Amino acid sequence: MVTVSKVAAYADMFSAMGTEPRLRILRLLLAAHPEGLVAGAIQSELDIPNSTLSHHLEKLRSEDLVEARREGTFLWYTANTGTLQELLGFLFEECCCRTSAVPRENIVRIQPMRR
Repeated sequence: MVTVSKVAAYADMFSAMGTEPRLRILRLLLAAHPEGLVAGAIQSELDIPNSTLSHHLEKLRSEDLVEARREGTFLWYTANTGTLQELLGFLFEECCCRTSAVPRENIVRIQPMRR
């Protein structure tokens, strides 16, 4: 059973992804997984001003949806696929398995790997 505090944490994660620029950032980082991208590459690809990009990346990092690693003078950003798998697992286990909203064969196909 999922606790109330865990549901609140998942709601915060969904909220963090709830803007078009942040969703675009996540999609881009997932496409670049596992290497990730430097901020300049994200900015160039999405045509987002640097200060705005920094704000969005910080929000995604604060919800553990994005990770950053320093290599020399560069910060590389990657999607935190473990957190995203957990979030999708919650969505389907808690919300779809109790109903017929999603056919069972589709749930099996998209269920996250367990660690």
